[in-house]
Amino acid sequence: MSVSAKNFQHWLSSVAGTMSHAAVCRAAGIKRSTLAQQMVRGRVSLATVAAVSRSLELPVVISLAAFPAFQDLASGIKAPTQAEALSQISDTDLLQEILHRQAAAESDSAPQAFALSDPHHRSSVRAWLDAVDTSDLRQKLARQASIAPQNLSAQITANRLTAELAIESARIAGVGLTNGLVATGFLTPSEAGWPDDARQQALRKVADSGLVLLASHRLEILGRALRRSEDDTAAVQNIWENLG
Repeated sequence: MSVSAKNFQHWLSSVAGTMSHAAVCRAAGIKRSTLAQQMVRGRVSLATVAAVSRSLELPVVISLAAFPAFQDLASGIKAPTQAEALSQISDTDLLQEILHRQAAAESDSAPQAFALSDPHHRSSVRAWLDAVDTSDLRQKLARQASIAPQNLSAQITANRLTAELAIESARIAGVGLTNGLVATGFLTPSEAGWPDDARQQALRKVADSGLVLLASHRLEILGRALRRSEDDTAAVQNIWENLG
């Protein structure tokens, strides 16, 4: 997803004043040639907008809302649901929480607290979509975004989702418009307007049975993915052996 170079230049002038493109790029950690190419093509990536915004210490969501396609983004901020917050906890952290609860139960003590890893984990996109799914979310998303279902599936499998698709998914599901951008790693939870302890609170609230079922579901998905990978590797190996 991108914004027009004309709109970007207008926004940049309003927030960076007389700073040169070279100075903006240095501050944002962007190659000058990258911005120049985007300006020539007439489209500037959202990643560039976000990087410039962060370098100027501006709220990324407010910056994105300055562009027509995202003008409702800031007003569409909502706290994540319990399921959404849990979706952004990694498989490893879920398993660690289970072990801590088991150990605490056996010793009749409080579960040991630990710092959660980053929300953008290896299955964060699929987990978030599952958390907000309205039973036909993927079909509606593909249809409304005019994207082939197989292309959408490929993005999800690769744990990617464009900002446009993440926001449209949130619109369809009726959740906070910035929440999918956390799942894709485009925004941090704080940038998306999430309470600082949203994930920790969600983890504390889930019952032991729910936690185990969630981890089991995640591991089942992981097992299928690993099996496909192993089958693909075996097939390639078989071809090489047949070729001699």
